[in-house]
Amino acid sequence: MGQSLEKTNEKSIEAVSKEKDSPQNFAFQNGEWLKFKMSYSNFLNAGFSTMEVRETTNNQKEAFHIIGKGRSTGIISLFFNVKDDYQTYMYKESLLPYRFIRKIDEGGYTKDEEILFNHDKNEATVKNYKHNTVNKHPIGDDIQDLMSALYFLRNQNLTNLKVGDEIELKMFIDQEVSNFKLLFLGKETIKTKFGKVKSLKFRPMVQTGRVFKKQESLSIWISDDENKIPLLIKADLAVGSLRADLDQFKGLAHPFNIIF
Repeated sequence: MGQSLEKTNEKSIEAVSKEKDSPQNFAFQNGEWLKFKMSYSNFLNAGFSTMEVRETTNNQKEAFHIIGKGRSTGIISLFFNVKDDYQTYMYKESLLPYRFIRKIDEGGYTKDEEILFNHDKNEATVKNYKHNTVNKHPIGDDIQDLMSALYFLRNQNLTNLKVGDEIELKMFIDQEVSNFKLLFLGKETIKTKFGKVKSLKFRPMVQTGRVFKKQESLSIWISDDENKIPLLIKADLAVGSLRADLDQFKGLAHPFNIIF
């Protein structure tokens, strides 16, 4: 078995992934490519981001190599230039990451680091290329990185979720282990450029301070099908708001159901 997600309420703690999709039936596959259009405060074109799935091997184990890139464009880039590169490598069998790359420049806020995960030793080695340092940190079991968490969540069976349920997992970010929570808000049919799509709406519990206004400022809608691809993301920022809409896609592992 891979790791489990916990669904918590006042009555019980129950594993959401008891009926986890089998390793042969992933929600994504080699060649999947998603492009998102970013807009600022609902009218300014802010840029685009892409996420791509590739296959690789590590220590004779099959793995996914997932690449996420983001770029600001237009007038936004004149005063807040963004150039982000995120990459995660995760084993197919466990959907646990073994390598994570984060190279970002967000309006002058920069990071250039690589994290190597040793799940046998429950240890993460952080290589900071900006400051030329190497540090080791204890991580515990079933840890995810910032990007692998999304693809791990996509591969879970979410059909039994009820409004108000919380999904929780452990994430290693900024050289520490954090408890990441995802609140299920219910099902919605939303309008996209492709037509109406049935979706599941979640609210991640996010970091306050540098970017987001408050802990409840981010909402995400994913397709209510076997792909579970992000369709729409809305965020209230410290100044203004940001919206990401699915703009293009290819290589999906399962049919994408559109209501015309």
